[in-house]
Amino acid sequence: MKNIIRIVVIAVITMFAASAFAYDGKNEAIQKEMTQIKQRLAELEKITETNKSNESAEIGRISDKIALNGIIAGAYQYESAKDRPGAKDFGRGAVPIQLELSIKPTKNDDVFLKFGFGAGNGLNTDDHSFALAPWAASLEDDVRDINGRNRDYLLAAWYKHTFDFGKDHTLGITGGIIDATDYLDDNKYANDEYTQFMNEALTNGPNTFLPSYDIGGAMEWEMEKLSLRGVIMQLGENDEGKAYQFYGAQIGYTIDTPLGEGNYRVMFDTTSDDFSDPDGSDTEALKCFIISFDQELGDILGAWIRFGWSDDKAIVHFQDLYSGGINISGKLWNREQDNAGIGCAYLKGGNQEIETSKVAEAYLRIGLNEVFSTTLDLQYLKDNHKIGADDVKGWISGIRMTAEF
Repeated sequence: MKNIIRIVVIAVITMFAASAFAYDGKNEAIQKEMTQIKQRLAELEKITETNKSNESAEIGRISDKIALNGIIAGAYQYESAKDRPGAKDFGRGAVPIQLELSIKPTKNDDVFLKFGFGAGNGLNTDDHSFALAPWAASLEDDVRDINGRNRDYLLAAWYKHTFDFGKDHTLGITGGIIDATDYLDDNKYANDEYTQFMNEALTNGPNTFLPSYDIGGAMEWEMEKLSLRGVIMQLGENDEGKAYQFYGAQIGYTIDTPLGEGNYRVMFDTTSDDFSDPDGSDTEALKCFIISFDQELGDILGAWIRFGWSDDKAIVHFQDLYSGGINISGKLWNREQDNAGIGCAYLKGGNQEIETSKVAEAYLRIGLNEVFSTTLDLQYLKDNHKIGADDVKGWISGIRMTAEF
C-alpha cells in the first residue's frame, strides 16, 4: 500500500513538473498578451472618461458654434464660534447663479460672456466671527457695483484668438472683462469653490489679491508640457476707492510620473503704487510670490500644496500662506463620480490686527449624475489677534447643492 501511495505521489509531482515546464515555454508570450490587454483597458478607460466629459459639455450646446453653460449652487452653512465677545451661533444660506455663453466663430477665435446673479450672502457678512470667508463664491453683494464700475451682473466679456505654431504649441491672446483667477493660481484639487473646498484659504491664496471681473488682457503660451501665462488688468477701485493696475505672471510645467500626472506652478503678481502704507503717510504696491503644486498618487489619491509670501509695505491682512491637502477619488468605494477632500491652511497675519489664522476643512462630494452633486462640508477655524481678547475659534458645517450644465 505504501508503495502504491509513493507511486501516486511521484506521478502527481511529475505531472505538475511537466506542466510547469510546458508553461515556462509559453510564459513570455502570455505575459506579453496580458500587458497588451492592460494597455487596451487603460486606453478604453481614457476613452470612457473623454466621452463622459464630452457628454457633459454637450448638455448646453446650442449649435456647433454656440454653447450655453452655467452653474447653479445653493449652500447652507451654520457657524458656531466661541471666545470672541459677542460671537453667536447662526446659520444662513445663499444661491449664486452663473450663466455662460460661448461663441466660436472660427477654430481659432472665441467670444465669451458670463453673467452672475446671487440670492443672499450666506455667512459672508459682518456677523461672521472669522477673518476668512467660509464660502469663496461670488454671492449677492459681489456681483453689484463690481469694482466701483457701477456695473451689475456682467462678470466677464472677452474675445480670444489662438495662434497655432504646430503640434502642442499655441499662443492665446485674450482681451475684455476678465477674471485673473481663470489664468493664475490654479490647482487641480483646490481651486473650485462650487465643487471642491469652500473656504477662501483653500480655494485661492487670500494673500494673492487676484482681481476679478474687470478690464484687462491675458496671454497663454503652451508648448508641450510647459506653459506661461500673463495677466494685466485695470481695476475701477480698491477698498480705498482708488483705481489701480494689476500685473501677474505664472510659469507651469506638467510631468508624467509612475504615480500619475503632476502640475507645478510658480506665480508672481504685483500692483501699481495705489495702496496706503500702514501709517497712511504714503502709497505702496502689493507684491506676492506663490507656488502651487498638485500631484496624482495613483488612481485613488492626489496631493496638493499652495505656499505664498507677500510684501507688507502696504496694508495687508495676511502676509504668508502655507496650505495643502489630499484628494480621495470615489473609486475607493466604487463610485467614480464622488470625491472627498481634506485640507488645512496656516496664514501669518500682515500689519493689521490678525496675528495668525488656521483653517482645516473636509468635504465629501456625492455626484448624483452628470449635472447634479451634493457636498457635505465641515470647517474648523481659529484666529489669533494681536490683542488676545479678540481671539476666536469654532466650527462651520454646511451642505452645498450644485448643478453644472
